[in-house]
Amino acid sequence: MIIYEATKSEFISDVTNELLVERLYSSYQEKIGRTSKQEIVSWENSLQRMSNVMQDKDIPNDASVAIEFKIPNTSKRVDFIVAGNDGKDDHVVIVELKQWSEVEKITSKDALVNTYLGRKKRAVAHPSYQAWSYAALIKDFNENVQKQQISLEPCAYLHNYRKKENDPLIDEHYQEHLNRAPVFTKGEIQKLRDFIKKYVRKGDQNKLIYQIEHGRIRPSKSLQDSLTNMLMGNEEFIMIDEQKVFYEEALHLALESKKINKKQVMVIEGGPGTGKSVMAVNLLVNLINQGLMTLYVSKNSAPRDVYASKLKGTIRKTEIDNLFKGSGSFTESKLNEFDVIIVDEAHRLNEKSGFYGNQGENQVKELIRASKFTLFFIDENQRVTLKDIGSKDLIIKYAQEFEAEIITGELVSQFRCDGSDAYIAWLDDVLQIRQTANNDYYGIDYDIRVFDNPHKMLKEIETLNQINNKSRMLAGYCWEWPTAERTNTLYKDIVIPEHNFEISWNLSDNIWAIDQNSVNEAGCIHTAQGLEFDYVGVIIGPDMRLENGEVITDYEKRAKTDQSLKGIKKKAKQNPSEAKRVADQIIRNTYRTLMTRGQKGCFIYCTDPNLNKYFKDRLKSNQIYDNLSPGLDMQVAEDKESY
Repeated sequence: MIIYEATKSEFISDVTNELLVERLYSSYQEKIGRTSKQEIVSWENSLQRMSNVMQDKDIPNDASVAIEFKIPNTSKRVDFIVAGNDGKDDHVVIVELKQWSEVEKITSKDALVNTYLGRKKRAVAHPSYQAWSYAALIKDFNENVQKQQISLEPCAYLHNYRKKENDPLIDEHYQEHLNRAPVFTKGEIQKLRDFIKKYVRKGDQNKLIYQIEHGRIRPSKSLQDSLTNMLMGNEEFIMIDEQKVFYEEALHLALESKKINKKQVMVIEGGPGTGKSVMAVNLLVNLINQGLMTLYVSKNSAPRDVYASKLKGTIRKTEIDNLFKGSGSFTESKLNEFDVIIVDEAHRLNEKSGFYGNQGENQVKELIRASKFTLFFIDENQRVTLKDIGSKDLIIKYAQEFEAEIITGELVSQFRCDGSDAYIAWLDDVLQIRQTANNDYYGIDYDIRVFDNPHKMLKEIETLNQINNKSRMLAGYCWEWPTAERTNTLYKDIVIPEHNFEISWNLSDNIWAIDQNSVNEAGCIHTAQGLEFDYVGVIIGPDMRLENGEVITDYEKRAKTDQSLKGIKKKAKQNPSEAKRVADQIIRNTYRTLMTRGQKGCFIYCTDPNLNKYFKDRLKSNQIYDNLSPGLDMQVAEDKESY
């Protein structure tokens, strides 16, 4: 999605005639549905400077200009794009605009600088690294860029920043990144013009902006598929913005903790799809390569089992077992037995360990005790059982008990749900988890559909799964899962009589997510949390319904075989209102988690017809999606248009 597109001459005219802000505002309202003029006015200075840059007679008038291009599968936007031809090849120049006036170098970490943002000095990605990482992501996701051999040329323009002698912005520490994407500052307008003219000597005859905006989006990499290459030292995922900042900080702290023998605890918060697991595995790989005894820990066994399955045959089973551990493995660990423990999905940690929940004292405490540097990735809105105790406050409490240094951070860059922060906000509002500004689905660039028939939703998931085995059915845990039938392919656990619909819970345990034959089985919260797919079809069971316009939860509709709410009846006798509040939060968090497993889309069927209608109304659409996808080779945008 692009907010503004024009030729060079049209762009300069809009700036000169003071029309650009109004047109940007109108485009934002049309395509995004929300913004403020104040936010857009804040760009005015930067765009005026770019208008000055573009007023060079040798930059062709029919070169294309675009503002605010959304990078596919992320929530990030490119500030300014110029497209054209150098007389031989097509090029797109990416300009990252900054209003900074001062910078401090950080030589202890890669590609980071200190600058003032929001009246506070912060560590951020170097502008050259940021521009390069955005270009690399576009190339990674866009097939037209690759097939049409469109060259992307990144750079950064700090129009308020004046260089000085031995300037930190261009220190040799950043040379690798400066080579990839040069940085231009105040007084270097001609150098930036020369950079653009090097690649754009002729106009945009091949409509490069259109090709990039409408190019077929390559399937997103999944962590489970990329793990083997990562462990072999190949860079599979590009860290951007605050991801890069926290990754470098964690890497630095982990190495320092061993050198100075000081216990440190880091807590990184982040919502669905913000790259917590990607960062965790990247750190695991690089810290092992640095010679540190490092473990990846999760409460939920599903991601660990999938990773182990993917690594089978590449490294010995004992090595795999030594890399990936359950959160209950540290009840007997000694103080600082390990160099680094990386805890993914830390919100799922329990108090007690063991099969009967009778071992140890507290998993958070045990993990901190066992390691010199303990890193917790957490999203408290994904706590989905009564036993889940992981919280930022509890981690800080035990860190203080061990006199550990505490470092915190928050990830906001969105990579799942097509990078749509708006979808996450809309979902929270619709599920009545929290009130947000996203009251309707207007302008959200994510494929969500509501089906009136579960057969048709399953058929669509099966069709999409033929592309790359990355589409799955999920369901709320409202149907029993008898132990005796868990390997019986003929037994159908989930039954919806009004549609004569039947489907089994997943039969292949925790590798269901990658098993080629499991598309016609349904996963639950315990087998899906921590994993990601391209598309998910979510059956919302009778534990959630609509009454008098309110989304109501009912824990008594949960299956007895589900351990998520074990002990809730006892709690209800002691404190009915508190039990209802806790169960309500768990049920809403469960569906929020299931509905954010899809990178490209989420399909919904509700057993309560009123809730189904409510979702459709909130989508501002009365369409019922009764047709199948028009073609496996069509992109999501085309799918949407066909319905």
